[in-house]
Amino acid sequence: MTENLPLSIADALALFFFIISWVGYGYAVDKKLVGRLSLTQAMDAQREAWMHTMARRELRMIDTGIMAGLQQGTAFFASSTLIALGGCFALLGATDRVLAVLSDLPYFTQPARGVLEMKTIGLIVLFAYAFFKFGWSYRLFNYCSILVGAVPLIRDGVGHSAEIETAVRRAAQMNILAGRHFNAGLRGVFFSIGYLGWFVSPVVLVGSTILLLLVLARRQFFSAARRAVMEPQPSSRRREDVVDIAGEPVTREADPFPNSNRRELQ
Repeated sequence: MTENLPLSIADALALFFFIISWVGYGYAVDKKLVGRLSLTQAMDAQREAWMHTMARRELRMIDTGIMAGLQQGTAFFASSTLIALGGCFALLGATDRVLAVLSDLPYFTQPARGVLEMKTIGLIVLFAYAFFKFGWSYRLFNYCSILVGAVPLIRDGVGHSAEIETAVRRAAQMNILAGRHFNAGLRGVFFSIGYLGWFVSPVVLVGSTILLLLVLARRQFFSAARRAVMEPQPSSRRREDVVDIAGEPVTREADPFPNSNRRELQ
C-alpha cells in the first residue's frame, strides 16, 4: 500500500515535523505556548507607545517618515517573494536538470520526478503565503498612515479626551496588525530556507528545521535586541545630593558636561 503513496513515510514524517514547527513557533512568538515575552510582543508595546507620543507631537514629519520606511521595507520583501515565485516556476520546467545536479551529491537518493515536482509546489506555496502576508501588511501600513493623520493633537495642559484616546488606540492597533502580518510573511521566508533541506533528504529537512528554530528562538527570546527593548535605558544625566543653605538635603541634576566652556550668568 505504501508503494502507491506519492511520498515515503520518512518524507511524510519530516513534512509533518516541519509544519508543526512552523505553527508552534508562531504560537510561541504570540505568547500562546510559552510565558516568556518575545521580542515581537515587546515591539508591539513600543508601537503603542509611539502612537501616544505621536499624538503630542505637533510636527509629525518624523512619524510619516517612519511609516514610509516601514512601507518600503514591506514592498521590498513582497517584490522579493514574487521573484522567488518566478524562480520556483522556472524550476518546475527544468526538473530533469535539477535531478541531474542532485544526483551528483553524496549520500543523496534521487527521488522520482513527481516527488521533486511536489516538493517544488510546496516551496511555491510557502512563497505565495509570504507574498500575500507582505501585500496585506503594506495595505495595513497605508491604512495606519491615514489613521495617524486622523489623530487629534494633544496640547500641553489639555486633558486626554475619549475621542483622542480612541483615535490613538485605533492607530496603534492598525500598526500592530500590520507588523504582525509582516512578521508572518518574514517567518514564511525564513522557514522556506529550512524547507530547502527537503530537496536533499527528509533527515536534512528535520535538521535544517531544528537549526532554524534554534536561531529564531534565540532572536525572539534571548537576543541582545530583546534586552535592549525590555530593559530601561540609563539616564544620561546623573543626580547629586547636596545640602542647601538651610541644611536641608536637596537633590539636583549634575551637569553631564562639567568641563564644557559656557558663559556664566551675571
